[in-house]
Amino acid sequence: MTEITAALVKELREKSGAGMMDCKKALTETNGDIEAAIDWLRAKGISKADKKSGRAAAEGLVAIAGAGHKAVVIELNSETDFVARNDAFQDLARGVAEVALSTDGTVEAISAATYPASGKPVADTIKEAIATIGENMTLRRAAKLEVEHGVVATYIHNAAGDGIGKLGVLVALKSAGDKAVLTSVGRQVAMHIAATNPLAIRAEEVDAAVAERERNVFIEQSRASGKPEAIIEKMVEGRMRKFFEEVALLSQAFVINPDLTVGAAIKAAEKEAGATIEITGMARLLLGEGVEKEETDFAAEVAAVAKG
Repeated sequence: MTEITAALVKELREKSGAGMMDCKKALTETNGDIEAAIDWLRAKGISKADKKSGRAAAEGLVAIAGAGHKAVVIELNSETDFVARNDAFQDLARGVAEVALSTDGTVEAISAATYPASGKPVADTIKEAIATIGENMTLRRAAKLEVEHGVVATYIHNAAGDGIGKLGVLVALKSAGDKAVLTSVGRQVAMHIAATNPLAIRAEEVDAAVAERERNVFIEQSRASGKPEAIIEKMVEGRMRKFFEEVALLSQAFVINPDLTVGAAIKAAEKEAGATIEITGMARLLLGEGVEKEETDFAAEVAAVAKG
């Protein structure tokens, strides 16, 4: 009987992407034969997929698909960045984005839509990929924008390939103007959104609860100055105006040309486009945003396996 050492388990884990305990069991079942253990894990893959679904998937890719007047951005998560660099995973992310383009853009609709390469729903296709690749994967978020007249411009930051990366932005421009001009200025605005992460397009569209929370903070800070309430009210109003300027897209200083606001830059582009331009929507997905990553202690994991 071959001794199943921690080093042997680690080697299988790196080759297969499976968990430590699964690797130890596979090696035990195959008398320490790495290749046979890989086959054993693959044979058990489908039944293991559901168990893998409990593991945190905070890595992965953001993918974008566009068709001029509409575009979609999706976030497909994996457990490790290593898997995100896998060609099969990257192709899956692109494929899911393409499928999403023909849906209403909700995760539920995308999951139920047919994935052409497999002929099965996207949800089942992802589940099969979990079993094959050996890591949990999750279609976590998606957003779709569409305009009847105009373009939906796109931008991928930290691109890992065509249409995939760590941060994806969509911006919808409603206009009857020149589409090449709209696409160009739209991409610049999308880059701006990637950099500044505005809370809303216009000041009046900022979430009321967020604005109220900021106002209360400003009130408490101003009262600490000991000034009369009438003065405090003016101070707070001034700070709220500045707050809205900083978080609303159209009033932000344009990162491409800080001498202009985004709104002024759009106005300037109207002359070249030959028509008015209205930004009607935006979406920004940053990979892993809001996901609590599970910190693993590899040494402790090895020790646990060694103990059996």
